[in-house]
Amino acid sequence: MEQLLLVAFAMAVAVAMSAVLKRRRSDAPTQGGFEIPTQLDRGDFVSPQSPWLVAIFTSATCNTCADVATKAAVLASNDVAVQRIDYTEDPALHKRYGIDAVPTLVIADAHGVVRNSFLGPVKAQDLWAAVAECREPGSTPDPCEGRSENARGD
Repeated sequence: MEQLLLVAFAMAVAVAMSAVLKRRRSDAPTQGGFEIPTQLDRGDFVSPQSPWLVAIFTSATCNTCADVATKAAVLASNDVAVQRIDYTEDPALHKRYGIDAVPTLVIADAHGVVRNSFLGPVKAQDLWAAVAECREPGSTPDPCEGRSENARGD
């Protein structure tokens, strides 16, 4: 009889603990993040004398990388150097800047300071607007400016 009471008590404690644990929310899992460089040595890239650099870190096995590189290529001009750095061709540069996800695109000024960046796919208009804004701050409109309160969903 004593053993039966002990088992019943243990079961009651287990049921109570289970109910408490179900109600308690666990913390969100730690989120890993990919790092994007904040500073580049312009001597590591093409046309270090150009005022701007668009560097696209890619991999030959990445379909999205090719799309981002194609969108970035049209930005090349006397003022904007564009370089695709493929992992299979230059793994040392990927390692030097801690690139662990592709495509990673950075827009750097003449001093190598990264002024904007994209990780993963990017729309052409977003990329082009980012370069325009870096080159001439205030040149792109605020996407919410000029919209009515109802249009913003307020």
